[in-house]
Amino acid sequence: MGKRARLVPRFVVAWLKHIVHEDYVNEFLYQARDLEGSDWLASCLNFLDVKLDVHGRENLPPADDGRRYTFVSNHPLGAIDGVGLGMVLGRHYNDNFRYLANDLLMNMPGLRKLCIPINKTGKQARDFPQIVERGFAGDSPLLMFPAGLCSRLIDGHIQDIPWKKTFISKSVETQRDVVPIHFEGQNSPRFYRIANWSKRLGLKFNVAMLFLADEMYRGQHKTYRVTIGKPIPWQTFNHSKSPMEWANFVRQEVYKL
Repeated sequence: MGKRARLVPRFVVAWLKHIVHEDYVNEFLYQARDLEGSDWLASCLNFLDVKLDVHGRENLPPADDGRRYTFVSNHPLGAIDGVGLGMVLGRHYNDNFRYLANDLLMNMPGLRKLCIPINKTGKQARDFPQIVERGFAGDSPLLMFPAGLCSRLIDGHIQDIPWKKTFISKSVETQRDVVPIHFEGQNSPRFYRIANWSKRLGLKFNVAMLFLADEMYRGQHKTYRVTIGKPIPWQTFNHSKSPMEWANFVRQEVYKL
């Protein structure tokens, strides 16, 4: 907010510090200050006392098979799922993978080496196509959440909003096989109420995102199931369907895992 930040009432600032668990997050950042990459991610899971029950590890392609891959997953939690999947891929590929991620994550020093930052506002919004192009043109495996937002309560079920087609069109263009991943979990009922009311009121600001740190805090001491599917060859995504239809096809395959 720049200079306008001084106009925010002190009680609002105090509430924001509370809801994002500022002291808790800073405690972890200090403890992990010398770590980066998958070591940082593993330390984060350990700090949260979160465990992963991973199925289908045999479907993770070898790091030296000469092919390129796009890993795509549903996005039920908004924080722990990104950390957990990054740790799994980081360990398997010796940190030679990249997130296509909101550039807010660049404020986490331990994540910087793994991120291709995307900011959909400001100057970088104009550079968005070039940033995505650079990510897909590289040789590193990519991890994406094609929904762009974490899951919502839709038709009585916790599920992603429709996936964007970019991962299909760019994977075909750069000959990347697509690896589907399903992450099992959900946020609190409060989170979905806030998200749905924000949508009904037509708010442009993603109010629900303010509560993701709190949802991460609530997700402590849990075990989450992760299922990795078999790679889908890029040649599968032919002209029999549109890129959007293929994106929906992969989304359905993820939810079958």
